[in-house]
Amino acid sequence: MKNPVGPVLRMGDEVEQVIAAIEDDNPGMEIEVIDRGSYVRVQGEERIVLTRDTLREYLGHEFEIHTLGAMMSSFVGRVITTSDAIVWERISARREAPAGEGVPA
Repeated sequence: MKNPVGPVLRMGDEVEQVIAAIEDDNPGMEIEVIDRGSYVRVQGEERIVLTRDTLREYLGHEFEIHTLGAMMSSFVGRVITTSDAIVWERISARREAPAGEGVPA
């Protein structure tokens, strides 16, 4: 992967569901999962989106985006968080788009 971005997640009960939600929200994109034992690196090329709605499908209707922060020990790229989604993107990609453009509403 030339420009990988994405979260580094602590191992836990919900990791597999978060990975499945990321894969669902990014159809057609190769999502690479690297298991390091105590953590998992999840990455895609240039931009990954994860929506609250998809997370709730896997983790229950009460799940909020900010809860993901406790699972995420690190990340690669720039992270943009709203109440509806979290986006990891290549840092230089933000310079190419006006602020807020491309973040799901």
